Amino acid sequence: MLIPVRCFTCGKPVAEWWDEFKKRTRSHEEGGQAEDAAVVLDELGFDRYCCRRMMLSQVDLIDEILPYRRY
Repeated sequence: MLIPVRCFTCGKPVAEWWDEFKKRTRSHEEGGQAEDAAVVLDELGFDRYCCRRMMLSQVDLIDEILPYRRY
């Protein structure tokens, strides 16, 4: 649901880059050109495959869960 603060494997902070990654890879929804995820991860400094996995496999479900009430 929410991006983890740190990589599970190496402990590198990853949550601070989530918004930038999401904005650059999904800009086609706003009429812009989406960038390749591998290029964006390289530019953000994610060299290790464990950190890249954290960013690529994240599913943003918070908008789908918020309308439901918790008892």
